[in-house]
Amino acid sequence: MLNLFNRVVAGLFWLSLLVLFCYIALLPIPSLIAVQSVLARVEAQLTIWQTANQTNFIIGQIAVGASAVLLFGSLLLIELWPRRRRGVRIHTREGGSAELDTTSVARRLAWHLDQLAEVITVIPDVKARGSSVDVRLEVETAPDVDVPMKTDEVVEVARDIIEQDMGLRLGKLDVRIRHAPFEEEWMA
Repeated sequence: MLNLFNRVVAGLFWLSLLVLFCYIALLPIPSLIAVQSVLARVEAQLTIWQTANQTNFIIGQIAVGASAVLLFGSLLLIELWPRRRRGVRIHTREGGSAELDTTSVARRLAWHLDQLAEVITVIPDVKARGSSVDVRLEVETAPDVDVPMKTDEVVEVARDIIEQDMGLRLGKLDVRIRHAPFEEEWMA
């Protein structure tokens, strides 16, 4: 959602700058006259407000400044805030460390689980959470599979791959099994 907001705001900003600079390039003298005219009107209005009530003018300045700091400061903070890592840190027995991308974990899980009997497809969703990974598996099986036994087998293989083969810590493991449809046999 925030990424979409950033793209829309940035797109509108760059589009506005494009139109502005094209206008200035095509009509430089009239554009400078227009800018001077607008600035003169703004200066006149600010002078009127300032002479009418000095206290309200200062309050308005503070409100505009505080609003700008809150709006643009929060947008800048959100933009620069560190995003969630896409990898999980692995520590070896010899003291080394590496960061393993979650898509690599997902690919390895999919490949190994696809090798199981009666498993048609596996779609893993792996998310890093601290030093562990949360895994959600969408498994499509043959229609006549023994569900509890196949679920236990999938969980055991997934746990072995993640914890023993890859050296990661497994957080949540959610397995969702879906059966492939029965093939109807047509009798002639």
